[in-house]
Amino acid sequence: MKLENDKLFELREYNNLTQKAVGEILGVRQQTYAEWEKGKKIIPLKHLVTLAIFYKVSIDYLTGLTRNKKVNYNYKPLNKKEIGEKIVYVRNLNNIKQKDLADILNTSPSTVCAYEKGNTLILTAFLYQIAKEYNISIDWFVGANPKIKRN
Repeated sequence: MKLENDKLFELREYNNLTQKAVGEILGVRQQTYAEWEKGKKIIPLKHLVTLAIFYKVSIDYLTGLTRNKKVNYNYKPLNKKEIGEKIVYVRNLNNIKQKDLADILNTSPSTVCAYEKGNTLILTAFLYQIAKEYNISIDWFVGANPKIKRN
């Protein structure tokens, strides 16, 4: 699974920032940020929220799920329990069993269960995959967008 990382590069360049400067904003090393920007590793959800706030764009835009760049979302700290409840909601809305979602994500049902109960924050890659598959906004999952469907 690969996120569209062009946006990370484009926004950084547009704002005349170095990878080191963005890394400092996120509290990570330049090399770590470079791996995310080049698509070698997937950026954690908490850092996507920080970048969405910093660049004043949606997470859906950062991940390439929408072309809608400008938004006025109110990002708040990530809440694993709320995200988990929304995963259950989407699963029920689409009549998907926990095991079936685990198969789609290529993980175990116990991992999906941990996400749904809010014991573990879902990986960006899995949340992206669910959002893409079911046309759901990642910004909705994190509580910033009141609309479930992407713009």
